Amino acid sequence: MSDQEKDKKSIKDKLPKKPQLPKNSFNFYWIYVVIVVIVLGLNFIDFNVVSREIDFRKFETTILKNGDVDKLVVVNKEICEIYLKEESLKKTEFKEVAKKPFGNGENLGPHYYFNIGSIDSFEKKLNEAQTNMEATDKVNVIYETRKNWGGDIIGWLLPIIIMIGIWVFIMRKMSGGGGPGGQIFNIGKSKAALFDPEDKIKITFKDVAGLEEAKEEVMEIVEFLKNPGKFTKLGGKIPKGALLVGPPGTGKTLLAKAVAGEAGVPFFSLSGSDFVEMFVGVGAARVRDLFNQAKAKAPAIIFIDEIDAVGRSRGKGSFTGGNDERENTLNSLLVEMDGFGTNSGVIILAATNRPDVLDSALLRPGRFDRQISIDKPDIIGREAIFKVHMKPLTLSPDVDVKKLSEQTPGFAGAEIANVCNEAALIAARKNKTQIDIQDFHDAIDRVIGGLEKKNKLISPEEKNIVAYHEAGHAIAGWFMEHTDPLVKVSIVPRGIAALGYAQYLPKEQFLYTTEQLSDSMCMALGGRVAEEIIFGRISTGALSDLERITKMAYSMVTIYGMNKRIGNISFYDPQQSEYGFTKPYSESTAQAIDEEVKKIVDIAYERTKKLLNEKREQLELVAQELLKKEVIFQQDIERMIGKRPYEKQPVAVEEVPPTPMLDPLNEPKVIDSSL
Repeated sequence: MSDQEKDKKSIKDKLPKKPQLPKNSFNFYWIYVVIVVIVLGLNFIDFNVVSREIDFRKFETTILKNGDVDKLVVVNKEICEIYLKEESLKKTEFKEVAKKPFGNGENLGPHYYFNIGSIDSFEKKLNEAQTNMEATDKVNVIYETRKNWGGDIIGWLLPIIIMIGIWVFIMRKMSGGGGPGGQIFNIGKSKAALFDPEDKIKITFKDVAGLEEAKEEVMEIVEFLKNPGKFTKLGGKIPKGALLVGPPGTGKTLLAKAVAGEAGVPFFSLSGSDFVEMFVGVGAARVRDLFNQAKAKAPAIIFIDEIDAVGRSRGKGSFTGGNDERENTLNSLLVEMDGFGTNSGVIILAATNRPDVLDSALLRPGRFDRQISIDKPDIIGREAIFKVHMKPLTLSPDVDVKKLSEQTPGFAGAEIANVCNEAALIAARKNKTQIDIQDFHDAIDRVIGGLEKKNKLISPEEKNIVAYHEAGHAIAGWFMEHTDPLVKVSIVPRGIAALGYAQYLPKEQFLYTTEQLSDSMCMALGGRVAEEIIFGRISTGALSDLERITKMAYSMVTIYGMNKRIGNISFYDPQQSEYGFTKPYSESTAQAIDEEVKKIVDIAYERTKKLLNEKREQLELVAQELLKKEVIFQQDIERMIGKRPYEKQPVAVEEVPPTPMLDPLNEPKVIDSSL
């Protein structure tokens, strides 16, 4: 085999194969086609094509007077059929009606017909026409009553057949399929997509980067399915389930796809919303059917994505005495996962980004034995994810993956994939042959701040306010000890309403001190303070800043116990009900909380105002440079006002608390100035 033939064969093998129907397969819809063709044929085929219509005058002059009529038959008092004599059929004028339409046999009649009107008028005209004829030549008239049984049957049977056909068609569509067995009773069948080893998914663990700890956990499950003897000989049991927990875009579903590609066993995949239906009992029936299918193909894996759609805590948000279909579905799922029945060889994988709303019975060992946390990747994980998504890209030599991973803190895997795709699109838009580092910087700005609004018209006065607002953020962050290093400042409009933003480079940390939170609040207030100092008035541009400051201040007082007056008390309850109509503290405590929050914000505002008054000259320099260039970087600020006085040192974290911690900063990648 030549190299060219080998290449063609390899390409052909990679192409998706057409699904082959079974040899004896029969399409049920052919029956409908045959019925329609028969009905149309019965209606359109004229079986009396040889019987010619004639009027009475022509009948009288050309047939009756010449003695060619054998008999007349009046049918149902409406039509008179004319039968010709056998010797008359041999005449040339009757040649067209002498033969049958199919074959060469003789046509026995009727040969002609006409409408009689009424019986009395017909008999009168016939008698007048035969007045001068001999008695032996007069034609005999026979009266008959005929029933058209075929037409009558079709007349009442056809509507019934059509109604039944429409009903069957609608029921087959409602049951989710048109194949054999797709009737209304199959509405309780599971909608899970089955991936057999023959339909192997091409995604493997090599395609999953930045999730090393999570991969080890699920790889052990795959190893158990492939080589169970390695674990059972020591007395171990296969885990019944694993719950993948993490923020959106971190790769939970991708990891499940890798498990399907690696396991080599039947893999059932569906979403939690597939169990939800408007009909009572359908969700529970689909759960039972899903596990019955998995048991029949054991060992097998069931993957339920977004399980919080069906696994929410029972008794929350439901009406007393009502029949909650979602709770019935959850009860059925709990019984199937760990009830009296055995599910040997069936492993359940599930994914959610809201573990706090799941029912506690669903999370206990024996159902989900493992809860695998999938967090946003650190700098090493981001570098690995960048490398995976850069494989199909044509890159310039100046692209530094490590530098890109440093400039994208807090990015999830989906956001990194979006950055790589946006960089390729930007480079193609500029007709480049390679993707360079500037394209990646533009893509990061696109993902962070939104689409650049090049045609957005801003008045000079508004542009001046935005420039000083962003310069205030930059100067406040530059001279605060515990703030993150500045990356760039821009007054180019982006996104829906953002007129400018300042981008910082937050470090990888889990613990925050009171000083760090206070400095972050001062940095966020820098824009509002700069407007007041320069213009003597304030604008609505600090909306997002004030939202972030307020949330941070309330977190310090009510969650982290960072206020002396309220004390070391936390009112945070991750298991609180969906509708928090009651507060876990008194009205006097609520008033004290509000007072302390306002005090914290006021102190931060005065600190920022004092700093910017002292650094007003530097504030003017940065603002004027922004008005001139619209975008300035860290090296531009160092050139204008000197290096930052504080050198950032990473905070040593020896141990991260096992309890889930909220991010008090709710760290954004930018500080927007939105109107």
